Amino acid sequence: MATLTFSPSPSLQPKTLKTPKHTLHFTHKTLTHIPNPTKFQSLTFLTKPHKTLIKSKISDILETTPNTPQTLKSRLKNGETLYGLFLMSNSPTLAEIAGLSGYDYVVVDLEHGPGGISDALACLRALAAANTPAIIRIPDPEPMWVKKALDIGPQGIMFPMIDSQKMAKKAVSYCRYPPNGIRGAAHSVVRASGYGIDNGYLSNCEDELLIMCQVESEEGVKKIEEIAAVDGVDCVQMGPLDLSASMGYLWDPGNKKVKEMLRTAEKGVLKTRGKGKDKDGGGGAYLGGFAMPFDTPEDMRPRGYHMISGAVDIAMFRNACVEDVKRFKSKAVSNDDDLDSIEIDKDSEEKYWSE
Repeated sequence: MATLTFSPSPSLQPKTLKTPKHTLHFTHKTLTHIPNPTKFQSLTFLTKPHKTLIKSKISDILETTPNTPQTLKSRLKNGETLYGLFLMSNSPTLAEIAGLSGYDYVVVDLEHGPGGISDALACLRALAAANTPAIIRIPDPEPMWVKKALDIGPQGIMFPMIDSQKMAKKAVSYCRYPPNGIRGAAHSVVRASGYGIDNGYLSNCEDELLIMCQVESEEGVKKIEEIAAVDGVDCVQMGPLDLSASMGYLWDPGNKKVKEMLRTAEKGVLKTRGKGKDKDGGGGAYLGGFAMPFDTPEDMRPRGYHMISGAVDIAMFRNACVEDVKRFKSKAVSNDDDLDSIEIDKDSEEKYWSE
């Protein structure tokens, strides 16, 4: 008996079809990567009855298995906790490394990073090559930035400094085409639609886009339930550093009062879950945030966070560099001390260099 296996995915249960001479293993993921899974010109070793049988079975599989790829939004709805990285350097190389490392998402940061839209585009291409979703944090919650960011095709967008329900509603409107919003239309030629090749873009783009609003001030925390309840706001991202600054603790983000304010904000977001505001029966916004030295991802997850950003690329590289130099210098000092205690044989040294 011959066995033909189409790269079964470990995350999906393979479906096995037995024929008199062959056993074929299929998963939905692999079938969707066959240009036309109902045609089997390449399976020349199969007889016509076998091909007919396989065609019928695959049709059954495709009808009973969702054929849409997993998005950040669908994974959140499935109850997953997603772990991401902030890319402040706007480096495509570091973006690609992050994607290949296995992060669930990478936030291309245009608020504090030095880059613009063209830099973000290069990072999105690198992340796409690594099959990793990209989120763009825009510099300012203005329609111009949203339009340019969405046209290059991220899977999510993050709005900084959202302090009220009104601002949250405006943010959502910037992401939607008329009549539901004010997003400018160039969908026939932009990267987000495959430069117009993706005919289903207009039907799916608003359902698939993850909209994140950052709450980073005392005023925002006071309004956080209203912000989280806005239709279209998928995630409220806490900003502990700006929150601490707004409370007068810029140099002390781990202050007890800042932590208490953060807990109040978290509870406000979680209150809105399950209130049935969206068409799928879910409700409210998911809770997202940044890990800090005093508040690790392991601390955050039990408190209801479903999107956790664990690190910033520049900080990771800085820490690695500082540690590397420190290690070298400490060893150099140690070696110098050792040399002082060693009597050098000058004859042997001269002999060595003369050879």
